[in-house]
Amino acid sequence: MKRRLLLLGAGVFTLAAPSLHAATPRRLSLRHAHTGARFEGPWHDGTAPDPGAMIELSAVLADSATIRPRPFDAQALGILADVAEAARLSGPLVVRSGYRTPAINAAVHGAGDSQHLRAGAIDLEVAPARVQQVAGLARGLNRGGVGVYPRRGFVHLDSGPVRHWNGDVPGGSVAAPVEDRIGRIAEAWRNQGGRR
Repeated sequence: MKRRLLLLGAGVFTLAAPSLHAATPRRLSLRHAHTGARFEGPWHDGTAPDPGAMIELSAVLADSATIRPRPFDAQALGILADVAEAARLSGPLVVRSGYRTPAINAAVHGAGDSQHLRAGAIDLEVAPARVQQVAGLARGLNRGGVGVYPRRGFVHLDSGPVRHWNGDVPGGSVAAPVEDRIGRIAEAWRNQGGRR
């Protein structure tokens, strides 16, 4: 009898006690540098993106020539939010580019397979003195692509494959993840028959 009361009491306590792992809503404050469009508020309830906020963010992050914004990738927004938090960036984040139409992407000489074309990339304006630091924090997440543009004052963040590059260097110098490079070295070694 005592055991049943103890178990029942433990169950009541479990129901009444707040969860230690309660989801924490996430907020964003951002402004598109070219259109002036703004978003301020919660975009994620801690478990999933808010559908209404995602519609609004998709419109804010679209280029000025977009008639119908493409739904923006929540993973890219998560990367942006995590980088902003890690770097302690305050105030509205200034986005230079989000979703681009093919015409805008061509006009700005974007890559033909740019993550901007699928609404999965954000070019975040950063003070020149902090560009390298913010890019380093972004690379440390090991999520998506990170392009650093110190002369132009922004960091590219996307939810595509993990890679990084310096956009101010001719040719870009894309670095693949270590596993990919090791795999290519091993493949080249096999193709040569293991000879030096």
